[in-house]
Order: sequence, then structure tokens, then C-alpha cells
Amino acid sequence: MPVVSKSAVSETSSRITDQSLHVQAQSPVRGILLLVASTVFFGLCDVITKSLAATLPAVEIAWIRYTTFSCIVVPMILLTGGRALFRSKRPGLQVLRSLGVIGSTLFFAQGLRFLPVAESTAIYFISPILIMAMSILFLGETVGWRRWLAALVGLSGVLVVIRPGTDAFQATALLPLLGATSWAAGAVVTRKMSGSDQPLTTLGYTAVLGCLGLILLLPFHWVAPTGREIGLGILMGLFFSIGQWLVVFAYRYGNASVIAPFSYVQLIWAGVLGYLAFSAFPDRWTIGGACIIAASGLYTAYRERVRMLQARGGA
Repeated sequence: MPVVSKSAVSETSSRITDQSLHVQAQSPVRGILLLVASTVFFGLCDVITKSLAATLPAVEIAWIRYTTFSCIVVPMILLTGGRALFRSKRPGLQVLRSLGVIGSTLFFAQGLRFLPVAESTAIYFISPILIMAMSILFLGETVGWRRWLAALVGLSGVLVVIRPGTDAFQATALLPLLGATSWAAGAVVTRKMSGSDQPLTTLGYTAVLGCLGLILLLPFHWVAPTGREIGLGILMGLFFSIGQWLVVFAYRYGNASVIAPFSYVQLIWAGVLGYLAFSAFPDRWTIGGACIIAASGLYTAYRERVRMLQARGGA
């Protein structure tokens, strides 16, 4: 899942990076390469998720993912800073953020049960536009007409992909859209608590709360997995964890406005990996809509960079 971001992830990691991370030398090229590498792992994670979704419910798939993630993250936290890293300055916001991320995982995994990987990923990448809109409503941020225009263009790209009102429209296309909305809500909460906690703390909350929260739902959706499904599930969780770590490290080497646009490389991997795994080549509508969404997101990132430079110049 472009889950933790997909461009989605990039937004979160950029906002939780505080001054303590700037001990790393600025190296935008290194950061870009790390982010591009993360998109490969997220793409592989999505392909495995779609494969598992044919036989396992979304809740169980998400639980396997977060359980594996927890088994990797929790020992790292304990070895790095001990239990002190679990003490958040904004625990309530951490819980809200985790709920948004978990919701995005569930909706996206359920969508992959019915939709090709490329189509689901393209729709999901509307999340940066949704983050911008929610930031206006809940954070009081100001957005100029250029970014509003870019947002409308991005939404038109989603309409091109899902084609409402035509015979090609599937109601299940709304699932990745709901996933993108859930992720956007989590990202806005992350902005709200910007600089409060270290990245490991945020990752720890996401992993543990995801694992524990999904356990409550698991009895209502449990299907006994085969040995193959367990193996694929663990591999999915491993790829997801590697992708998360690569994103966190990517933002140590450069500004978010420079690095974040490269998350759209995942749209390419979604098409390639989806074809290799399922022989599902994206149609012209999906390709066209994805290009429109990516162009909108790239321009939004550019305007964000301009805004930041203007703010620094006026400071």
C-alpha cells in the first residue's frame, strides 16, 4: 500500500523529523535514492497484499502486516532508547494518527481484492491533495489559487481513473479513495504534533496500536491461513517495514519539498509489478489519470517549496 506512503508516508516522515535529525549532512541525491528505493518495497508489498486478498480478509492481512512490523520496530526501540521512546508528549494525537494509518491500510487492502494494483495506487495518490484541503479546515493553513487549481486537476485525474457514470465504473474504486482520505487525516494529525516526538516513537505507536487494534477485529474476520499465506504475509510485513525505514532515513538527507515528489515513482512500479504478477496491464484511462494526478501532486509540491522559500526570505 502506498500507505505509509505512499506519498502518504513521505508527508508523515517529513513532519516528524525534528532538529535532532539534522545532524546528518544534507545530501538530497541520497535522500531521493532512498525514497525511490522505498517505492520498490511498497510496490512489492502491494502486490503481495493483492495476492493474499483473494483468500484472506483485509483485517487479517493488515494484522499480519502490523504484527511483523511490531516485531521489527519494538526491539529496535528498546535497543536504541529503551522504554523512554514509548513516552509520547502527545499520546492522544499519536492514537488518532495511528487510527488514520490503520484505516488507510484496511481500505486499501480491501480495494486490492477487486481492483488492479496500478488503478488502486493511482487513486490512492490523491492523498497529498486531500492533506492540503484538510490542513485548511483543521490547521488553519492558507492555500493560494494555484494550489487550489492543482487540487481540482488532481481530482479530475481520479475521475478519469474511476470514470463515474460509465459502464466501467466500479463502486469498489471508492475503497482506495477512502484509504487515501484516512491516510490524509493521519498526516494532518502528524502535522499537528510536528516536532513533539522522535520518528521511532511515532513508528512504535503505529506498529503496536495497529497490531493490538486489529486483534480486536480479528475474531470476526478470521480465516485459517495456509503455510504459503503465512510466508507471504511475513514477507509483506518485512517489505512494509523496510519501506518505512527507508522513508524515515530519506528525509534525514534533504528537505521534504525536494524529496517528496519522487514518491510518484511508485506509480511506475505499480504498473510494472502488477503486470509481472497478474498480467494486468493498466488501460489508457488508468495511465492518463495517473499522469494527471502525478502532475497535480508535483505542482503542489513545487508551490509548497516556493511558499517555504518565500517564508524564509521574509523571516
